Amino acid sequence: MIVAAVSIMLVAANLRPAVVAISPLLGDIRHTQHLGGTGAGLLTTLPVLCFGLMAPVAPRIGRRLGIERAVFLSLLVLLAGVLVRLLAPTIALFIGTLFVGVAIGVVNVLLPALIKRDFSTHAGVMTGLYSMTLSCGAAVAAGLTVPIRDSTGWAWRPTLAVWALLVVAALVLWVPQTLGRQHHVSAERPTSRSVGRNRIAWALTIYMGMQSLVFYTVIAWLPAYFSSRGVSDADAGWMLALFSIVGTLCSLVMPIIATRMRDQRLLAVGTTAVCGIGLLGLVIAPAASILWVCLIGIGPGTGIGLALLMMVLRASTTEQTSQLSGMAQTIGYVLAAVGPILIGALHDATHSWSVALVVLAVFVIPQGVGGLVAGADRRIPA
Repeated sequence: MIVAAVSIMLVAANLRPAVVAISPLLGDIRHTQHLGGTGAGLLTTLPVLCFGLMAPVAPRIGRRLGIERAVFLSLLVLLAGVLVRLLAPTIALFIGTLFVGVAIGVVNVLLPALIKRDFSTHAGVMTGLYSMTLSCGAAVAAGLTVPIRDSTGWAWRPTLAVWALLVVAALVLWVPQTLGRQHHVSAERPTSRSVGRNRIAWALTIYMGMQSLVFYTVIAWLPAYFSSRGVSDADAGWMLALFSIVGTLCSLVMPIIATRMRDQRLLAVGTTAVCGIGLLGLVIAPAASILWVCLIGIGPGTGIGLALLMMVLRASTTEQTSQLSGMAQTIGYVLAAVGPILIGALHDATHSWSVALVVLAVFVIPQGVGGLVAGADRRIPA
């Protein structure tokens, strides 16, 4: 059981670096590949869009191959995507990023179902560890990508490819899981009642979507915001790392706290409001940027942990967890894909970050409403 838990955490550590590492290098990429704001927004949004498109397919892949084998094959695709981006043509950058998005999109859905199946009695702790490792991977990639580039003198392509080493480590550790359950396919029959007709499922989907929108938009554009204020690339990367570190701590602690509460409404709404305050703070008092970045990090950090936990708590069966995860991530990540493109387009149109940040702050309102409904102590009928 300990080996399985560590394996899940190492896989989770790979679900953000290949995406997050693009942002600190976006200036270099735009310069060498001649990408405008919209093209750069598309590059950062492509994986998120893939997350949404693969989410409804992932439960079927898991049933057909078994969750362990499906995760292993997804890691192979992820490794291929990271390495394809080493090639020179701009199209290779987009194709590699597409592979990255497809692979992560499948694993995003299957790991919560695996936690429901194998760790149901320790759902809060395991979800906290999973989401913490997820956020930690983002923080490490955000903070170390530019220092790796600067210390090695590498261009952006080999710097991005460094994160393939983490994928290889996860593949090696996941092999025993694949062999140990080679023919393990869920024995549960598909849930007869569609979660798409349930109010709780839709509320959770909105909550998941809006927190993802904020997270991936901040990941895409926060370094650019600080660069526009004259901050160095390295320091801008560390501000992104600070955002991710705060999120990492919240994603570990909040799910554990949430399982000890009667319901999760106060936690979901309160931390969402704090995130909105942080976004508006960057507009009103940018001199206190460190404080505002910390407050912003609380929102998505808590949001991803709570969303994953509520997928486990609100579902009645493992199969339903997979369906709920698929629905929430399909629609949620499609919503999230709008964020980086919209904010990039707004900045191009206004040449200012103020309007973009205010619009982003508005998006936390539906997140709070979704958290209010999904956080109630109720289960979706089987």
